[in-house]
Amino acid sequence: MEFTWQNEGKQQTLKKFLAARGVSHRLMGKIRRQKGAVLVDGKKVPFGTVLHQNEQVTLVLPEEKPVIKIAASPKPIEVLYEDANWLLVAKPAGLTSVPGPSNREDTLVNRVKYYLERNGRKNVVPHIITRLDRYTSGVVLLAKHSFAQGLIDKQVSNHEFDKRYYAIVAGQITKQHGLIEAPLKRKEGENFQIVSPDGRQAVTEYWLKANLAGGSLVEVKLHTGRTHQIRVHFQSKGHPLLGDELYGGPLDMGIERQALHAYHLAFNDPFTNKRLVVEAPLPSDMKLVLAKLKVD
Repeated sequence: MEFTWQNEGKQQTLKKFLAARGVSHRLMGKIRRQKGAVLVDGKKVPFGTVLHQNEQVTLVLPEEKPVIKIAASPKPIEVLYEDANWLLVAKPAGLTSVPGPSNREDTLVNRVKYYLERNGRKNVVPHIITRLDRYTSGVVLLAKHSFAQGLIDKQVSNHEFDKRYYAIVAGQITKQHGLIEAPLKRKEGENFQIVSPDGRQAVTEYWLKANLAGGSLVEVKLHTGRTHQIRVHFQSKGHPLLGDELYGGPLDMGIERQALHAYHLAFNDPFTNKRLVVEAPLPSDMKLVLAKLKVD
């Protein structure tokens, strides 16, 4: 894979030029050690080369090799957006995001690997950027190569993604708009999170979209990305998500998993410097619950 830029500025070192475009020291080292290269006007040069105005720089990435072998699963994926660097898909509820001890053959990553290989990519290493809980549906972002992953890491670390969810919670939410600020930590010896003063900062913003018969539909924006954050925050306010057995949500409302869907993802594409906005339609199980609980 290659990336090309024009040096439109003043004279500078190649290393400084590449660093300004997100090429990390780690990636430069990888290019030196493996079969990558940097070309200036078509000629291979070292990183210490001095660039002159209007010279063309081409970065040739080395072939990626997976740390562990990933199986390819032929089951279909729903593609929401795709270009040379990014793949955004709609993950269905019940599908695990990444391979683990209990499932190494059919996760979202396994399905994406098959999809990319079928479309001509070789030595595919999908890099998942925004993962979701197994029983949460919605938009997931994957980088197609390590350079894209490295460029987007800063936005992830700084919580600069605009991630929005629809959640159906128990009870009647009375405020049209609210902010839940409550630190979270994992309960010792358990697999769930709790609100605790000595936990990590967690901030959830929400807007009431509709009051239902026995529940409320809310739009949620994450300002931090803690494990189970939305589920724990609403449970702490007395409004657990419908179908959320782990956090005490009602199980008789017509949905067999937590009623949570990541419907909107927006971020700044570092390759185009444009805002990329992708949305996933509400899945059928949540539509059925809304129809069932709708107040005339």
